[in-house]
Amino acid sequence: MDTIKEYDRDIVATITAQLDAIAAKEQIKILYACESGSRAWGFPSPDSDYDVRFIYLRPLEWYLSIDDRPDTLDLPIDSLLDINGWDLRKALKLFKGSNSAIYEWIQSPIVYRSHGNLPAELLNLAHSHYAARAGIHHYLNMTTNCDREHLQADTVKLKKYFYAIRPILAAKWIVERQTFPPMVLDKLLPLISDRSDILAEINRLLTIKATANEAATIPASPILNDFIQSEIDSCETAVKLIPKQETDTLALDRLFQQYAIVNN
Repeated sequence: MDTIKEYDRDIVATITAQLDAIAAKEQIKILYACESGSRAWGFPSPDSDYDVRFIYLRPLEWYLSIDDRPDTLDLPIDSLLDINGWDLRKALKLFKGSNSAIYEWIQSPIVYRSHGNLPAELLNLAHSHYAARAGIHHYLNMTTNCDREHLQADTVKLKKYFYAIRPILAAKWIVERQTFPPMVLDKLLPLISDRSDILAEINRLLTIKATANEAATIPASPILNDFIQSEIDSCETAVKLIPKQETDTLALDRLFQQYAIVNN
């Protein structure tokens, strides 16, 4: 668990109270709760909200039904908190499908709650279950959409550069290492250690973002735009050579059964 800054203590208490309230109301057990947005990615603004994500478990009889039942829980979003969660079975199905969000959650440097060893157990399975091709496509789509919709103007929202840089570096990581990428931007930057010009520009924008609000804009950065497009082209070429990967359900079934039985 990351060390929460002193000025965040009240926020953590608020988040904990919200988690307790939803657990009591829904009669669920929250197995894991973490930060998933810019605060966990490593580039928050002072007014960034808190993107809290959690994995929960229902009583055993909930799963013994012929009917499909809701498998997500969402609290009303406000300017400070965005809290939602997935049922454990849904989370494991998405894990099997190499959903990048769940692979990021289990790496989050900011953990609000952890019951048992679920993140560690999933990390132990990650290398054998993560499909590189699916991961690359996910992060490429994030980058290309952000680039097309936000980075082509003369003036750009500062945060949008990071919403393009982090995913394209994640895609690059998968291409080069054939495994799931780190969640935190700092751990991805060594991939471009030979590009001192790009690193300098990213660090310049990080310095600005640390004191700027979420709506802050800057003049477009041609050097970053060129870099992002070059990496998009490179990853699009590389992903075509990576075969599709089928993953096994057995280990995830056992994990689900373990938690469903032990916690009921």
